[in-house]
Amino acid sequence: MMRKTALALAAAMLLLTSCGRGAADTGLPDARTDGAGSLESGAAGGTTAPDPEAGEGEPSGNESGDYPEAESGQDESGESGDPAAPGERDADGSDSATGPAAPLYRMNGAYRFVPIDDEAPKNVVLLTFDDGPKDREVLERMLDALDSHNAKAVFFVSGYRAVKQPELLELIHERGHTIGNHSWDHIDLKALEEAAVRDQIGRVQRLVEETIGTAPKLFRPPYGSGGAYVKGIAEEFGLLFTTWSNGSLDWDSSAKNKPDVVIGNVLDQLHPGANILMHELPWTADALDELLGKIEEEGYGFLDPALIEIPVPDAADGGA
Repeated sequence: MMRKTALALAAAMLLLTSCGRGAADTGLPDARTDGAGSLESGAAGGTTAPDPEAGEGEPSGNESGDYPEAESGQDESGESGDPAAPGERDADGSDSATGPAAPLYRMNGAYRFVPIDDEAPKNVVLLTFDDGPKDREVLERMLDALDSHNAKAVFFVSGYRAVKQPELLELIHERGHTIGNHSWDHIDLKALEEAAVRDQIGRVQRLVEETIGTAPKLFRPPYGSGGAYVKGIAEEFGLLFTTWSNGSLDWDSSAKNKPDVVIGNVLDQLHPGANILMHELPWTADALDELLGKIEEEGYGFLDPALIEIPVPDAADGGA
């Protein structure tokens, strides 16, 4: 009996020794270890799909039911340590992994946009369109032209028009562009009393926020008229007050139905950080694709409005 017991113990010892040697030969990490490549983190064997039943690792906004596989850069929490690829942002300009994009440009006193640091390119232009939304067909042609050049723009909307076609605000937002405030009635705000200016700006803020879920951050007064008086009120709403530094003159009779004139006017004034004023007009839509191509040929890129620095109102000065 004792001999059988001794033989059984010896066989068990041999089996344990063999298992330990086999694990070492494979080069697999110890399942109890922590850090990169550990089996506990789910990254050692290549990829691991999160459990949809448990809700683990489900990406925000995923409605397809498809879940990405974990990559080698994941930590034990299942979150990737690698930043999202540049340019992969939600429609409001925020990065789906890290939140709102850090600003790269700020506006100077001449309403031009300059890099905040040396890493951002200087040769960029901001594309803006005023007085909409008017006509869906014209707007969609503009959006298609912008898409074909991977360009983002600001659409400064008038409240009296937007309230009639809020679905066009949604279209602009869904296509990844920025909606700016152009006042409610498109009148000279400098001639109004303070309460009326607040109403003209505030009503657009509320309409846009109720429609797309976020209020404008950029304000352009009609006719570029307002000065320090209107600027101060706009800033209380958290708005960056801007006019333009490059006028397409597409609103002038000399450019009506003449896309080539619109293109020539913009190119003649092209400069680093240009704040280009255009309008939602049929001949501007006709010109847009060719214009964007020529701007690129001149060595310029297109500034994403989401990368513009918006100053925070100072509560001590009455800012909201």
